[in-house]
Amino acid sequence: QRRHQAVQIRRNKRDDVLSKKRSLGGLAAAPFLVCVLPLNQDFDPASVILKLTKCDPEAIVNMSPSGVIHISIPKFKQRFAIVKPSVDNDHAILDTLKIANTVLFVISGECGINYETEPIDSWGSNLLLACFSQGLPTPIIAVSDLDNIPIKKRNAQKQIIQKHASKWFPDEKIVALEKEGDELNLLRKIGNQKQKSVTYRDRRPHLYSENVEYLKDTASDVGTLKVSGYLRSIPLSVNNLVHIPGLGTYQLSQIDAPADPYNFDKKKNVIGGSSEIGAENVEVKVLEVADPTKQESLESENIPDPMDGEQTWPTEDELKEAEQEQKLKKVKKVPKGWSSYQAAWIPDDDAEFISDDSDGDSDSDYMDAKSDDKSEYSDAEDNMDTVTESEIPVNDQQYDNELDLIAEQSDLEKLKAAKCDLIFPDEIDTPQDIPAKERFQKYRGLESFRTSPWDPKENLSGDYARIFQFQNFDRTRKRVIKELKDKEGALPGWYITLHVKNVPESLWNSAFVSTQSPVVVFGLLPHENKMSVVNVVLKRTNVLDEPLKSKEKLIFQCGYRRFIVNPIFSQHTNGNKHKFERFFQPETTAVATFFAPIQFPPSPVLCYKEVKGSLILVAIGSILSCNPDRTVIKRVVLSGHLFKVHKKSAVVRFMFFNRDDILYFK
Repeated sequence: QRRHQAVQIRRNKRDDVLSKKRSLGGLAAAPFLVCVLPLNQDFDPASVILKLTKCDPEAIVNMSPSGVIHISIPKFKQRFAIVKPSVDNDHAILDTLKIANTVLFVISGECGINYETEPIDSWGSNLLLACFSQGLPTPIIAVSDLDNIPIKKRNAQKQIIQKHASKWFPDEKIVALEKEGDELNLLRKIGNQKQKSVTYRDRRPHLYSENVEYLKDTASDVGTLKVSGYLRSIPLSVNNLVHIPGLGTYQLSQIDAPADPYNFDKKKNVIGGSSEIGAENVEVKVLEVADPTKQESLESENIPDPMDGEQTWPTEDELKEAEQEQKLKKVKKVPKGWSSYQAAWIPDDDAEFISDDSDGDSDSDYMDAKSDDKSEYSDAEDNMDTVTESEIPVNDQQYDNELDLIAEQSDLEKLKAAKCDLIFPDEIDTPQDIPAKERFQKYRGLESFRTSPWDPKENLSGDYARIFQFQNFDRTRKRVIKELKDKEGALPGWYITLHVKNVPESLWNSAFVSTQSPVVVFGLLPHENKMSVVNVVLKRTNVLDEPLKSKEKLIFQCGYRRFIVNPIFSQHTNGNKHKFERFFQPETTAVATFFAPIQFPPSPVLCYKEVKGSLILVAIGSILSCNPDRTVIKRVVLSGHLFKVHKKSAVVRFMFFNRDDILYFK
């Protein structure tokens, strides 16, 4: 009985492997999507793609309207789709790699000999870092242009390139394209090798566009986007939502099933010439039409009921109005010696309104660091050094026109504050202009940061009434993943056309028409369009050494999504309370918290910062949770000068400046 059970288990595993192989690249399946990328920005891999199209005289070669080159090899009974994104568009490269089954890295054999640069330059290193952080598909490394190198130096050059490639791919061996038939063997290797699994991609239906058509509505500024391509991974229902990176989340109106234009029955076309595929009258079959009663809603935020509010804490707008009313006070000119009772009888026409800013409270944040992202970060001035500015005006003619003086001064202030926070974390000086008990009235003393209680629901901002929270996030995630097996709709491997409705024309023109970026479509899982508080674990890269300030504008790519947020940073620790970090220092790890749509982990996270018009990868990580109850607490440490030390006490100077504060904090 045990022997029969082992045989059945072995047979089931073999069947699973065969079914996975047959579901990709076969006659009735989606072709292998191969992304060709150079590892040197000065090298163009177009010559390698041209050799792949001519490797087999019996190959059927076609090109789609979006620039995808289809190669069908009859002797292999396999199909390949080759794409080459622009090296000047980092987002286009990452979006293509989200869908690709295989990435073909091409290195020129002339690098280091005829080229002054190395086989993998700084641009290639940054590209590989982003690819590994996002989730790299099955890699292959090929070396071309070996014909231009003397025969005696070829082996040495290949060893040098293998050494550079082994730093990133220890288990991969380079494929040299120097003999006739090497390109055909390369395609054979792509079709037979084991495919690497990317979890966040394999759990969602996805599609790379072969043909895109925008149909504008005559009565409005929106239209229908028709995206054609091969569906991959899991089935897609017309009632589900789809997300297009760079364009947003939309609903589908219907799904069509046109005939596959790139199968083995089609005649061979010349690349760059007139294609006969678009001219054929192909019958289009409608697979599904959206049902309004079953279609998922685009509503991402909850509409709060003001009568259900249990919290009596005033909103920030109400606090600002009250603060302005307190600042405005009447000043009346009265004769010398008059009392306040006598001054009250003076008519209001003789009164003047002035604003008193001396008693303002500069700290507008609450202790609960789940504060509104729109609020100003108020404690920055506590850690700032005093800067004495010269009264002599700056001569613009003697200053470099390419540099911004104001930006340089703000960067210098930021670096000083970050250095001060690194040396003296959370330490601030007690202000002298206002009482300390008023300055720190929103703070509380904790006997123990780890064990002292703190209610995560108190003093929440009004935005928390508009977001969603799961009763048990992990249980919901497991249930959603389990239900994927019983999903209905268009099956993976079909060539389909998605009708994406209500796409704004201006957004479509700015995001794709002007940039010529590829269109990538992802199907969303249930609840992934709703807003919540997302926590991601980040680790700083070595590309940028500057510290990142909390609530600084950054560009995040979480899985298939990309958006701009102003996150707050906190320590990645155990427990239910986490200390707020004013700066995300280099070579450290932190948790970033921000409002964003829900996304079920695991999902990789890439964090970019825009510096002088270019995007720099400053941190990488993954999604930790979608939990609004994660309490982030801002801590302050009052500093002073140690004057005298006793056995059980000490005397500290310059910590408080009036007796009331001493008695209050005693």
